[in-house]
Amino acid sequence: MEKEIIWDDLNLESQSELLVCESLTAKRLDIFVLEKIESLTRSRIKTLIESGDIKVNGEIKKSGYSVKMGDIISVCIPPPVELSILPYDYKLDIVYQDNDLAVINKPRGMVTHPAIGSPKDTLVNALLSNLDNLSDINGVIRPGIVHRLDKDTTGLIVVAKTNKAHLSLSSQIASKECHRNYLALVDGVISKDEGVIIANIDRNKKDRKLMAVTREGGRYAETHYKVLERYRKYCLVEFELKTGRTHQIRVHSKHIGHTIVGDSVYGGSTKLFDNGQLLHAYKISFTHPTTGEFMEFTAPLPDYFESIIEQCRKMV
Repeated sequence: MEKEIIWDDLNLESQSELLVCESLTAKRLDIFVLEKIESLTRSRIKTLIESGDIKVNGEIKKSGYSVKMGDIISVCIPPPVELSILPYDYKLDIVYQDNDLAVINKPRGMVTHPAIGSPKDTLVNALLSNLDNLSDINGVIRPGIVHRLDKDTTGLIVVAKTNKAHLSLSSQIASKECHRNYLALVDGVISKDEGVIIANIDRNKKDRKLMAVTREGGRYAETHYKVLERYRKYCLVEFELKTGRTHQIRVHSKHIGHTIVGDSVYGGSTKLFDNGQLLHAYKISFTHPTTGEFMEFTAPLPDYFESIIEQCRKMV
């Protein structure tokens, strides 16, 4: 006989327990908790599992642990920490804003959120100065951040101003309903007009700061590409992310033998540009979390990127 599931009202400063019944066995721990607590995102659950705030029968397990009948899942969400990140007085290029979200055109050289080595002057610090509210689902360090752009990647990033919007946008990214398109100048001439790159990505075993394609393990990663223009030594390519792994486009570009120009970290040429990868998030589309309206935004290439494209067109 199936046991009744009893889930206590979630108190953010206390512990709650969930009893696993037979019909729900074999599910991953992170998925199991995600389905039971709608106020948490999968990334937040992963963080709680890694920090030991989510346990199975009193023991710390990995996110991929398969829950079993009779398991007691305890969830303890730490109390909110007072925000201590200082606002950065920087005028952001706000493409769109309403009560639920904002779409920002991020400049080159700006880190998305505070981290070791970049404690201030990040997009998050600037958001605190430019917006009146941000979701707190991702904690103190990443308020409002639903997805990220690398430091030297320019272009559009959507920011959640409410937790409801954050959950909706995160869900749309996970289900591939949110579309993110990029433009990049890559080394070499790609022969195919378009294609799909499917290759798992994991931490580089030789340098943990970098990512790499791996044959065993790692996380599934899928990138679609289309060649827009071909030049003598380069190509202008449109990429669309189907998953959102760290450095995904940069790593997948390297994997197919066409690194992104300027991306010295992953072996890209620096003759045309040596100040970061020529990668621009030029279009994003999603369904508005409150109105249900389909929304699409675009951002033109930065002037320096356009100038380099013109140089390429004149090459013989």
